[in-house]
Amino acid sequence: MQPLHHTESRDGRPSTSTTARPGRLRTAWHAAHEPVPGVSRRVQLIAYAVPFTVLPAGLWRLAAVFDNNIGIGERCYIVFLSAFSEAVAFTAVGLIAGWGEVFPRRIPILGGRRVPPKPVTIVAALGATFLTLLWTVLTLATEIMGTTIRGDDLPDDFPSRAGGWEAASFYICYAPLILWGPLLAILTIAYHNRRK
Repeated sequence: MQPLHHTESRDGRPSTSTTARPGRLRTAWHAAHEPVPGVSRRVQLIAYAVPFTVLPAGLWRLAAVFDNNIGIGERCYIVFLSAFSEAVAFTAVGLIAGWGEVFPRRIPILGGRRVPPKPVTIVAALGATFLTLLWTVLTLATEIMGTTIRGDDLPDDFPSRAGGWEAASFYICYAPLILWGPLLAILTIAYHNRRK
């Protein structure tokens, strides 16, 4: 909520107005998400959608942290994997935001310098290819064949074999990952075309 400030109007009577006084978090959020000139609304929405393709799977995994049958090491791994996946997905926003074109000033040595587009494009293209192969192609193929990624039969306790709400929640939470690679590929192409 914005603070109210009492000021005088032109006729001398007091008036109440609101002024935007963004805090550090709001300023950082805005700076991280603000698109650079030349980014279309469609590409902007695609960039904002990428972290949301990963979020449901991370939340589904985090629910497993409360399972009494797993140890502390596995719990830490689940939390780390979920947070790391979301952080990696968020880097897609850098393909439309200012921090994807100029290093933020707070970064030692590089701060304020132009981000070279070629390495970014190569890394993003490799990431999009890997994610498309992993989540879009391989996962769909293994799900159709009923095997693991290694080719083994799915174990009986695998979430998709449980049936009911457990299987439904598994599919609902993991299905968006199919879009991660293709959406990143679209952003990579748009980034490359804008920066060349």
